[in-house]
Amino acid sequence: MNELTTIFKALSDETRLRIIKLLEKGELCVCDITAALDLVQPKVSFHLSALKEAGLIKDLKQGKWIHYSLDEKDLFRRVLILSVCERMNAAATKEDRKRLDSFFGDKEQTGKVVALKSKSRCCG
Repeated sequence: MNELTTIFKALSDETRLRIIKLLEKGELCVCDITAALDLVQPKVSFHLSALKEAGLIKDLKQGKWIHYSLDEKDLFRRVLILSVCERMNAAATKEDRKRLDSFFGDKEQTGKVVALKSKSRCCG
């Protein structure tokens, strides 16, 4: 029962739902998520921690960067994630996606891009 409570608590926050929607398109670095949500890094890290504790996302540390992606190993969690993403209004996350795309463009223009094995970009 505790596991279910943790999962549903993680899904009960709008910021966490926005993070899940962003990760639907693939792996992102903390800096990417911070820019997309227009929030400070400690707040984003708090929400990422809650999602990770619930088993909804996983992380991969590469050097000083941590990349997050949806954890789709567990069928129950995968169905919840798909349901959340499907039911979220695209207009609600449109601004997040717009800020993220702008952030990616800025990183490439300023040269603050570092090639990583599983990604072609991250903060420099």
